[in-house]
Amino acid sequence: MSDVSLRDMLTSAIRYWEVRRIGYNAVLALIVLGLFVLGLPQSRDQLTLNLAQGLFILAVLANVAYCTAYLVDIFAQLSGFRSTWLRFRWVLYVVGLVFGKRPVNPSRP
Repeated sequence: MSDVSLRDMLTSAIRYWEVRRIGYNAVLALIVLGLFVLGLPQSRDQLTLNLAQGLFILAVLANVAYCTAYLVDIFAQLSGFRSTWLRFRWVLYVVGLVFGKRPVNPSRP
């Protein structure tokens, strides 16, 4: 095991993932806005308070899912592969972005 403390690993994880959370949320927001624009004018008729509440709940759940990256990150940093992980943890971010942009309805592209 390396001389890196758990505190240093947690700090590293927070510094890495929290900066990228902004991009993650921006990508998800652009997808929602893009689908809204593509669905005009019918999508405008769907705007309700219930829809806004549902979107808010989905945004919170997306951020909870984003937090799972911390579990993977800390576990990988505790392993003997820490130095390799620190160079390639961006792959987990990209996979999360791709997963996050998948449509909810599998029948729609």
